[in-house]
Amino acid sequence: MKRHCVNMRIISGKYGRRRFDVPTNITARPTTDMARENLFNVLNNLVDFDGMTALDLFSGTGAISFELLSRGCASVTSVEKASTQYNFIRKVKQILKEENLIQIKGDVFKFIGSCTRKFDLIFADPPYDLPQLPQLPELILNSQMVQPGTLVVVEHSKANDFSHLPQFTQQRVYGKVHFSFFQV
Repeated sequence: MKRHCVNMRIISGKYGRRRFDVPTNITARPTTDMARENLFNVLNNLVDFDGMTALDLFSGTGAISFELLSRGCASVTSVEKASTQYNFIRKVKQILKEENLIQIKGDVFKFIGSCTRKFDLIFADPPYDLPQLPQLPELILNSQMVQPGTLVVVEHSKANDFSHLPQFTQQRVYGKVHFSFFQV
């Protein structure tokens, strides 16, 4: 059975409409184009991307990182531990000659525990079956990475509900994809 080639598409901004072939052996579950497009429609009304610092946890294909850079973020830090995904992000970074992407190859939870850099926007797209997923928003919100005004977005399935957290502001659902928003 022949597998069809999967594309990562950058939706808007300076890299808008660019497509990149994703390796067939990638283990990530990329955020669908429809969900990502809707997410960025919501974000456009909440933040000004120009000059922002952003963090993309569990980066996968890097689609969120490159979308953020395409829309004007001054700096995006991408954290991914799987070699296939990390190398794909590095390849796209080189093709785009993107100097504002900081790549970290490593464990997201170790990164959260040790990072002291502050971010304006933090996005996390963990595997939906990740055992620590229920604790992830609180770990991020209680970390040294947030500052007053930081917006945190966590992608998850319907199995998780974070509306009880004090910083929770809204949830958006696009098909099977749920985004929970938190404001510090």
